[in-house]
Amino acid sequence: MKTMMILSGAATLALVAFGGATAQTRQGGTVDYWMSAETTSGFAAQAAQARGGAGMLGAMMSGRGGGDADYARRLTLQLGSPRAASGPPAAEHLPPAALGAGASLPLVSPEAAQRPPQNTPERWTWGDGGAQGRILIYWGCGERARAGQPVEIDLSQIARGQVPPAMAQMVWRAMNPPAAGATTTYGEWPNRRSQTTVPATGSLVGDHVVRGNYTPELRFTLAQGQDFLAPIELTQNSPTASGAVPLAWRSVPNAGGYLLMAVGSREDGTLVMWSSSEVQMSQVAGADYLSEAEVARLVQQRVLLNAQTTQCTVPAEVMNGIQAASLMMTAFGPEANFSYPARPARAPRGWAPEWTVKLRTRSAYMGMLGMDMAAMMRGEDSSSSRSARGRQEQPRRRRSIGGILRDSILGR
Repeated sequence: MKTMMILSGAATLALVAFGGATAQTRQGGTVDYWMSAETTSGFAAQAAQARGGAGMLGAMMSGRGGGDADYARRLTLQLGSPRAASGPPAAEHLPPAALGAGASLPLVSPEAAQRPPQNTPERWTWGDGGAQGRILIYWGCGERARAGQPVEIDLSQIARGQVPPAMAQMVWRAMNPPAAGATTTYGEWPNRRSQTTVPATGSLVGDHVVRGNYTPELRFTLAQGQDFLAPIELTQNSPTASGAVPLAWRSVPNAGGYLLMAVGSREDGTLVMWSSSEVQMSQVAGADYLSEAEVARLVQQRVLLNAQTTQCTVPAEVMNGIQAASLMMTAFGPEANFSYPARPARAPRGWAPEWTVKLRTRSAYMGMLGMDMAAMMRGEDSSSSRSARGRQEQPRRRRSIGGILRDSILGR
């Protein structure tokens, strides 16, 4: 999965980690099948419902919603096999009827010209090296920023290849699902032949079968709790008189940890970034899926908020002078793993099953910091953020999400 796109007040920025893991060709005879189940809300749900960024932006600019539900579910299927297909590659996933996406999901092998890059992280590049400006990085929950914040990063130094210590260390370990070019034969869904969407009521619980001419038949059953996570629902997102923004949300059942991030820009072009991590983060990326072990490690290291946390305040200094700021939140869910034959209690070194299946889950939210998304979806103005930034009060007027984005991008 690629990192999430962040809509900031003055720019659209793809944020990525430095020094990420690179793709590795899978060895041995094991067929690997990964199911990535994501629940999205806020702007992320608009993107899923509009089936693409251009459709999402068009819907927002016209003030239209992307569907009846305020959240969406997205499923990505990836099959990697060391076997060559007997003829043109063909495979399919037969899901339970509860998924609501059809009786068969074809796993299409992309042609060479259509294959995306393998599981290598995108890099934050600066064109011809003439980048100017700076980034201010804050972290931690609280009404005021802690001592020693913000950390300032000079973009011109990065353009010259001088990576600051604050960005040189990897924080979390990425997962590497099957990918085109990393296995002998690869198939995926959605694809050019089938882009059926999963309804908001869709469920993965039930019997699954995967079959094809380059894989043995995979049969497994997902039980209750091995399903899409619930959507993230913010219950508080309004600034106080100090300029701090208390955030609160309903607990997401089965989530192992949370991460919140905010990005905005000031009139002079300074980019301001904040995360809910209790320790300084060197990774400035919207988080993708994380393994259960990695989530547990990052919770212990206080990079992620634990599963019992339901509130966090963005410090006042983060919003100081910002025209508008995006807000991202991720709830990391559990995995389900299957293999044939089942892994023995004391597996010998070199043990390799005929096939494995991994289900990974997460819930993601994207919106605007200090703005009531539910009101925005109804075309109402969220004027509290203006007063918190010291702007002169203006009479309330109805505005669409597109109007809010246009004004924030133009610096109005």
